[in-house]
Amino acid sequence: MDDQELAQLESLCAQFYGSTDPDARAEAEKALVLFSETAGGLAKCQYLLERAQSSYARLIAANALEKLVTKPTSQLTMADRLETRNYLLSYLFSRPKETHYITQGLIRLIAKITKISWFDTTKLEDSDYPFRNVLEEASKFLQSSIDHGVIGVQILALSVEEMNKSQYLRSLTMHRKIAASFRDQKLFDIFQLACSLLKQGVGKQLENEVQHSLMGHLLSLACNCLSFDFIGTAADEAADDMATVQVPTSWRSDFLDPATLQLFFDLYAALPAALSSIALRCLVQMTSVRRSLFNTQERQTFLNNLAQGVKQILENPQALAQSENYHEFCRLLARLKANYQLGELVKVDNYLAIVELVAKFTVSSLQSWQFSANSIHYLLSLWQRMVASIPYVNASEPHMLDTYAPEITRAYLISRLESVGVVLRDGIEDPLDDMALVGQQLDQMQTIGRCQYEKTVTLIVSYFDSTARSYQESMQQGSPDVRLQEGQLTWLVYFIGSVIGGRVSFTNGDDEDSLDGELVYRVLQLMSLTDSRLPQGGGCERLELAMMSFFEHFRKIYIGDQITKSKVYKILAERLGINDESVLLTIYIRKIILNMKFWGRSETVINKTLQLFSDLSVGYSSARKLVKLESVQLLLNNHTVCRQLRLGVLPTFR
Repeated sequence: MDDQELAQLESLCAQFYGSTDPDARAEAEKALVLFSETAGGLAKCQYLLERAQSSYARLIAANALEKLVTKPTSQLTMADRLETRNYLLSYLFSRPKETHYITQGLIRLIAKITKISWFDTTKLEDSDYPFRNVLEEASKFLQSSIDHGVIGVQILALSVEEMNKSQYLRSLTMHRKIAASFRDQKLFDIFQLACSLLKQGVGKQLENEVQHSLMGHLLSLACNCLSFDFIGTAADEAADDMATVQVPTSWRSDFLDPATLQLFFDLYAALPAALSSIALRCLVQMTSVRRSLFNTQERQTFLNNLAQGVKQILENPQALAQSENYHEFCRLLARLKANYQLGELVKVDNYLAIVELVAKFTVSSLQSWQFSANSIHYLLSLWQRMVASIPYVNASEPHMLDTYAPEITRAYLISRLESVGVVLRDGIEDPLDDMALVGQQLDQMQTIGRCQYEKTVTLIVSYFDSTARSYQESMQQGSPDVRLQEGQLTWLVYFIGSVIGGRVSFTNGDDEDSLDGELVYRVLQLMSLTDSRLPQGGGCERLELAMMSFFEHFRKIYIGDQITKSKVYKILAERLGINDESVLLTIYIRKIILNMKFWGRSETVINKTLQLFSDLSVGYSSARKLVKLESVQLLLNNHTVCRQLRLGVLPTFR
């Protein structure tokens, strides 16, 4: 390549990145693609990296090099890849202040070459596997200036990250073989190096952006090591949030050393918010380390050290105001219960103070619902798992969940009721718009709400009665507050259905069935009120969907072949004259017919209604009872419901 061709390439790069003419950019792109695919591409890319004045041109050269090396049909020999990797290392060492995105691209290419060539051998005397000296090559950078040190750490961090990826390898088996070899030969040494360098940085003032960058990359390196897929099973990262970290036994000594764990708590406390979240991410991974790495006493000691670190964070929560820190800390709390038993948690030092602090933190988070929607899941997961473990705790120490679980239930319910007014007043996004998230939270709350269930029912009844009374008065007066009360009743009906559905998680007696009866009675009364408005075109779609959710939960618990006579029917008989399952099924069917008649405009309501009807027909006993009902006979004899029952205009869907 001569200077004239270089100038032409730089012009094409400027045209591709800077031109506003789409045709000119397309022409430039075609020419640049030809440049990367023609013979002698490696030499041209190296020449362009060395001589080009434009950072755009050097970026094109870096991207072209990556394509040449990683494409499945690459014809590069081992010698070509070794020469390219050594050239890139030399280039980065000679230009420590190269443009960030070019440096990043070249380092990632080095990591990819290292992985692709991991098992390549040579007859050189110094090494049979020349691509495995990644730690030694990075150390040369670490021993030079701080700018070089940043590049050295990035080489290691991206090498660990690339070893965890399988996208550009044609064989998954080969990927796992390479990753396992890298894990056994290099990963622990890299993790120890990262921890050693981090210890040197604890307590030091970050005087400039380069030092800040170095600490950030060191934390990312440690996090990449702890997040490594040690046994080749984490195919889906999104579904792996509560996974166990399967560190090898050879790492045991570092995890037994309290200084390793304390290092990351110290880093969290000392570093600015932009970096402290990465320290918390490392702690999340360390909390998830496999239980079999320790014996019983060692595990309790490790857990105790974790708990004391959590206590320090909760006692000084200022840094949790930063969203990333807050989210990672919620994940840390969830992992504590996911990996340790309640019987172990209650034995840690200062457990009573810790559980009180966690409860206050959770209540505060629930009250700030508009700022913490994506993190609440982790906190509720912690309390759900703890409450579900109560029947299995043999420890003599008090767990105090009977005290704090009702506080969590109260905070969740009240915050959701208050959210209705905020949404109507400020026009912000309504939590009920995301029913997938709401459903997930209610599934967790059904377990938490069943702890000290009498308190939960008392709370619900108090708010339900006052809201329903106000709702009836507002309808009579034509008050605009109807929308507020409909929203609050929607949350209450969803919550009632959820806690009734949580009955299966506990050993229940007649007393709790009676409490369920109190809730069911009120929902049925509300249904009578809302159904009376349907002929006049009134009705709230969200409240109707909440009713369908309630009926589905109630059906699973109290209607079916395996359901014995429950005290819930005693309450319903006293209040509404519903003394057995057949009478209640009649109410179900009448509700289904009403929805078909008056909610034809809402596909969502019709779908939920038909799904409820389908679920009711499952089971021999309930099907026999349904067939005998007069309402069902009417439906069966007049199955063309749109014409015979004049159910209104139904949309054309099945």
